[in-house]
Amino acid sequence: MTTASTDRLAVDIRHLDVTFATDGGDVHAVRGVSLDVRPGEVLAIVGESGSGKTVTARTILGLLPETALTQGAVVLDGIDVVGLDRDALRRVRGEKAAMIFQEPSTALNPVFTVGWQLIEGLRAHGKYSKGEAKARAVDMLRRVGIPDPERRVDDYPHQFSGGQKQRIVIAMALALNPTVIIADEPTTALDVTVQAEILDLLRRLRDEDGTAIVLITHNMGVVADLADRVAVMLNGEVVETAPAGELFAAPRHEYTQRLLAAVPRLEIVDRRLPESAASAAPLVVADELVIEYPGRLGRPTFRAVDAVSFTISPGEVVGLVGESGSGKTTIGRAIAGLTPVSGGSLQVLGAEMLGITERRFRPRRKDLGFVFQDPATSFNPLLTIAQNVAEPLIVHGGARNAADARPKVDELLEAVQLPAAFGDRFPHELSGGQRQRASLARGLALDPKLLIADEPTSALDVSVQARVLELFGQLQERFGFATLFITHDLAVVDMLAHTVVVLQGGRIAETGPTAKVLGDPQNAYTRKLIASLPVPDPALQAERRAAWKSSHII
Repeated sequence: MTTASTDRLAVDIRHLDVTFATDGGDVHAVRGVSLDVRPGEVLAIVGESGSGKTVTARTILGLLPETALTQGAVVLDGIDVVGLDRDALRRVRGEKAAMIFQEPSTALNPVFTVGWQLIEGLRAHGKYSKGEAKARAVDMLRRVGIPDPERRVDDYPHQFSGGQKQRIVIAMALALNPTVIIADEPTTALDVTVQAEILDLLRRLRDEDGTAIVLITHNMGVVADLADRVAVMLNGEVVETAPAGELFAAPRHEYTQRLLAAVPRLEIVDRRLPESAASAAPLVVADELVIEYPGRLGRPTFRAVDAVSFTISPGEVVGLVGESGSGKTTIGRAIAGLTPVSGGSLQVLGAEMLGITERRFRPRRKDLGFVFQDPATSFNPLLTIAQNVAEPLIVHGGARNAADARPKVDELLEAVQLPAAFGDRFPHELSGGQRQRASLARGLALDPKLLIADEPTSALDVSVQARVLELFGQLQERFGFATLFITHDLAVVDMLAHTVVVLQGGRIAETGPTAKVLGDPQNAYTRKLIASLPVPDPALQAERRAAWKSSHII
């Protein structure tokens, strides 16, 4: 942990109140919040969705909509930003404070090179000539670890991986050497190894440049790894503030205790399949499976999955883990009949997928269920929750229309612990956790034999994630469906999976019973994944970080 300077405050928030005017009345989002951040300090603001943490952080940059009424003081490096006009705010942004957004793909403009976007920010503040700005852009890309920055400065965002795009967004935030950086969920959608690299980069910024960082996150492992102090928010109020070590060791507020208790941990649970399930014929058999994508414009064929073999038995939960690009989602799509098989063999529900036509596979689709990563985009926003959940029943002839399917839909909603009345609401009227429960209900609508869940909890708050995972486990035991659980979170795999398949570069690095693979990993890549997973304990995390660096694991 760095020693923060006490000479001045990078950010000083005093008695902040934020109210939003809406058609349904005023919404009091932030209530009397007082916080401060010193140079060279990382303050983590944690809490569930709707707690007010992002609204509080966005006031530092004046990024709230015009419907927001802000009272109190937000002093940024000696300047009170509350009430500043647009021109004054524009001068403050970038030079005094900058923001790292949660999703770099939406923060970067896809039609301009990353170099152009870096140069634009530098030139907007009038401090650099065109040549100087280009040199500065290359230097910033090098500093955040982009290889061959002189060449890649002219590449477009789609030519970079997710972790590299996040590094570019960090480079943009650092370009003008701001006093404070606001990092809004900067690692939520990243693989654990990439997440570890991004956290290491932010740590260096704090230690080497004395940059103050306001970290917004729901991942308590990330908080333990990076934060010096922690502020816990609930219903727009700060309910507890303490140094990170003190808060994790002895949380005082009951809400903080609940948040920490909900964090998934690697406990190496030995989950055994019932003998009846283990002896039954497998639902999925992959034997030397190969999946290739044809090259375009003279480029060679890309082999995404190479000689992968595994099985999924009735009632079994198989965790498919690996970094982005490892082939895990491609395998899930192939099992669902959405991506063609190029070689080897893949049998799904008794059908050979190599060369199969959609017409032949369609009758088996009713035995497959899906739970997507983001239900907000997988639901039709123009239909009610009941109509969305009823879709599989209608498509496969289980009901004539949504009204006919309603009794079954109500039963499903109750099974996922949602009141049946929620069926009359639209997707935007539900919280993220509620939408994911509705997505689970839709996946189970046809009583599937196999459920494919692709990162279903990665974007959820820690407490909501815990409830959804607990519910998932209960439903899996109750209905007995088999599951392919695709994730990069090994703690989630430990909670649910009987078997784990670790993928690296399209090939299996290691596979076996979950307790054996996670408890005694034989492959260096598996050990790397486990070592990269932050744990909600600052002291233990510091030891792990030192071990990583000494062994060059990350």
